[in-house]
Amino acid sequence: MNTVAIAGAGPVGLTAALTLARRGVDVTVLEAGAELATESRASTFHPPTLEMLDELGVVDALLSRGIVAETFQYRERGGGEIATLNMAVLAPDTVFPYRVQCEQSKLTPILLNALPGSVEVRFDHRVEGVRSRAYGITVATSAGAVHADWLIGADGAHSAVRRATGANFEGNTYPERFLVASVEEDLTAALPGIAPINYVFDPAEWLVLLRTPDHWRVLLPTPDGSADDLELSRLPERLTGVADLGRPWRIAHASLYRVHQRVAPRFRDGRVLLMGDAAHANNPLGGLGMNSGIHDAVRMAGALADVIAGAPQEILDRAAALRRTVAIEHVQRASHANWSRLRGHDDGYRDQLRALAADPVATRAHLRRACLMDSLERAS
Repeated sequence: MNTVAIAGAGPVGLTAALTLARRGVDVTVLEAGAELATESRASTFHPPTLEMLDELGVVDALLSRGIVAETFQYRERGGGEIATLNMAVLAPDTVFPYRVQCEQSKLTPILLNALPGSVEVRFDHRVEGVRSRAYGITVATSAGAVHADWLIGADGAHSAVRRATGANFEGNTYPERFLVASVEEDLTAALPGIAPINYVFDPAEWLVLLRTPDHWRVLLPTPDGSADDLELSRLPERLTGVADLGRPWRIAHASLYRVHQRVAPRFRDGRVLLMGDAAHANNPLGGLGMNSGIHDAVRMAGALADVIAGAPQEILDRAAALRRTVAIEHVQRASHANWSRLRGHDDGYRDQLRALAADPVATRAHLRRACLMDSLERAS
């Protein structure tokens, strides 16, 4: 029997696997796909996440593949800069006073390669059911049953593990879809003065511009009710509205998806733990989803290792409850506020941002909240 089975070989599942393996726990990872996912998905790593990855011995490999972003910017659509925040003010708090821009598909191979040989990663093992017993867990997969003492569900927003526990995923869906395009253009030339990360205000069509190692990424809100094919066909025209290059933009790939704010009623159900998107989903504005999921993995897997080593189970109950509190009171609240403000209806917020950028003490306090540094300290 495996001590811990983990459903999902994404950043959260593999971080949990590495955390447990470094504590000497026997781990098997069950991944539905035939290989690691190659989609870009999340791309921003915040300072406390970099600290955790440093403790796991993988941050240098990530830094070598990513882009260090020391500033990020708020801008006016069709206008110029509103405010630029410099993350150097976090130097007293962290050895990583910056964000790193790097697609999560570059992190997962790093985590996979860092796993010791004792960890088995089984691809083509889609979870199809979970049966809990007093002495352990039986996981039904597309390739046969797997038995374990504990099961971690890190298998995304459509988590088969969460559904198998019967847990609801309460919340709401945003009234607009998000259209994300990765483009092969130098946006620093097309839009002089932009930072590596840019939040662009506009009540009609806000947008986000993010630099990644391979592309610039453009996120555009898209009304509900129209066909996906129609909206994707309109993308070249919408990109020209962002910056007219005198020719069509070079689009590497694009995707259109719905965005939710949801949370499971509990992150521990007996011998089953939920982490990352399996436990809580939020909009991507602010780059909080993957980061908070990695924080889930480190804190909850660490508590599970303590319990396996003989500590009282209350430690795990507390860790799961605290991570749910963070998901609701920090991650969801902050990401929803980011969405509301980008819509540009609060003119006073622009003045607040200008005042914030001019005050290093206020900037530091703001950035500690925005990068989830405070949420970790309050939940410790």
